[in-house]
Amino acid sequence: MRTNVVVDDKLMASALKVSGLKTKKDAIEEGLRLLVQVKRQKKIKGFRGKLKWSGNLDAMRIDK
Repeated sequence: MRTNVVVDDKLMASALKVSGLKTKKDAIEEGLRLLVQVKRQKKIKGFRGKLKWSGNLDAMRIDK
């Protein structure tokens, strides 16, 4: 999808520097991926204590 955005120059420079990414497009796409990942993780946390699990932890913990 093509779009035009105005991004703070200092923010973009910092993002490129700390990420090691080469292009502004890469930085924006990586930022969007991270946003989606974080939001999905928050949804998963909502299931805490609500899902039933059955299994044998002791058997699972044995190194094979």
